[in-house]
Amino acid sequence: MSKYRCEVCDYTYDEAAGAPREGFPAGTPWANVPDDWTCPDCGVREKLDFDLIGE
Repeated sequence: MSKYRCEVCDYTYDEAAGAPREGFPAGTPWANVPDDWTCPDCGVREKLDFDLIGE
């Protein structure tokens, strides 16, 4: 599973852990996170602003 980091605030979305408080249970792939989802820490609005940091 991969991890993606917000280039603005360093929030990391880990596919293995998901983001339960955002409605994404553990194991939710990044591809299943909606394109209009915003970073929960800083509000960045584009998934393109997240960088793949590990698999």
